[in-house]
Amino acid sequence: MNVRDSFDLTDRVCVVTGGAGLYGKPIAWALAEAGASVVIASRNAEHCQAAAAELVAEGYQAVGMRLDLGEETSIVRLVDDVVKRFGQLDVLVNNAVSREGFKTLDQMEKSEWEASQRINSTGLMLMTKYAVQHMVTNGKGVIINIGSIQGVVGPNFPVYGDTGMTSPVNYTYDKSAMVGFTKWLANYYGQYGIRANCISPGGYGPGVEERYGDNEFVSNYKRLTPLGRFADESDIKGPIVFLASEASRYVTGHNLLVDGGWTSW
Repeated sequence: MNVRDSFDLTDRVCVVTGGAGLYGKPIAWALAEAGASVVIASRNAEHCQAAAAELVAEGYQAVGMRLDLGEETSIVRLVDDVVKRFGQLDVLVNNAVSREGFKTLDQMEKSEWEASQRINSTGLMLMTKYAVQHMVTNGKGVIINIGSIQGVVGPNFPVYGDTGMTSPVNYTYDKSAMVGFTKWLANYYGQYGIRANCISPGGYGPGVEERYGDNEFVSNYKRLTPLGRFADESDIKGPIVFLASEASRYVTGHNLLVDGGWTSW
């Protein structure tokens, strides 16, 4: 296979949870630009449909569908609808995350922790469970989990300075667990021709710099990152296409750090 052809996702159907959000949008665009039919899914169906319409307007294949990761019936319905519409489900990108109740341990209430886990743990598990059932039947498939550097290294609390910003305890918990979950999926489902990998990005500029400007945290983060900047919309696109495509056909159980070198110190 020609190396350029190995990145081609034509005739692949990809589901991106949280695909209308800050990180979900460039992920969806990358897959569509590589030739895939992209299903953008989240609780806000209108946002998903609008994001899909932007892709369609540029000549790409995309649809928006509603998905509530807190409801098992919604997850089952989405997978069934995708398979009925396209006849297949080739790539699942678990990108959605609930940020409700993101607090430090001393601030966290039991109800807030459980509400977060309903989406970030149970929802992740169920979405993967029902998608992978179809992949097993089909004899192939790709799962890509969107983690974080917080799932690899502990939070560097001094980087926040006097801004009042901090790193929530459940985010580190969720993203650390996601790496282990990815490895379990890779090792168990490899026999069925299914690959599972994780991408752990560092700080994302559109979600931080545009909100906080050049405050103490922003300047500290840039100073402590070897490449000297936050990630932008383009930095996730190459890794996503690589892991979704035949270019990474012998890569599974891997956690790809896309962090400008933050974790390499």
